[in-house]
Amino acid sequence: MSQKVTVTVRLVRSFQHRNFRPVVYHDVILDQTVQEFLEHIKNDIAVRDGLPPPFKKHSYDTMKIIHQAHGSKTNELVVGLEDDNKLILRSGQTLREAGVAHETELALFCDADYRQYKDNPVSTW
Repeated sequence: MSQKVTVTVRLVRSFQHRNFRPVVYHDVILDQTVQEFLEHIKNDIAVRDGLPPPFKKHSYDTMKIIHQAHGSKTNELVVGLEDDNKLILRSGQTLREAGVAHETELALFCDADYRQYKDNPVSTW
C-alpha cells in the first residue's frame, strides 16, 4: 500500500505583490508523478470554494519545495530563489523521487513569472 501524506500547496499568483493562498491536500500518494499531482491540483482549484477567481484561473505550471517538516525555512516571504535544480519538481518524477514527504510545503506558480521575479526580485505593496 502506498504511503499517504499531507502536503500544503502555496498557490502563487504574484511574486512582486506577495499574492498567494495556501491549500492543504490530505491523503496525497507519493508514488504518483509530479504531472499527475499538478493536474489534480489544477482540477481541484478550478472548483474549490473560498478561492478568489484570479487564483482559479491563473496559469500554474511549476512546483517547488518551499519547506520540509523539521527543516529550516527561507527568509523569502513567497518562495526561495535558490536551489532550483534541487527543489523544482520535474514532471517525470514521482513525488517521492522529487523529495516530497509528509508535511512538505510546495509553491505552485507560473514558471515565466518566477523567472521574471528571479531576474528582478523587487516586491511592491
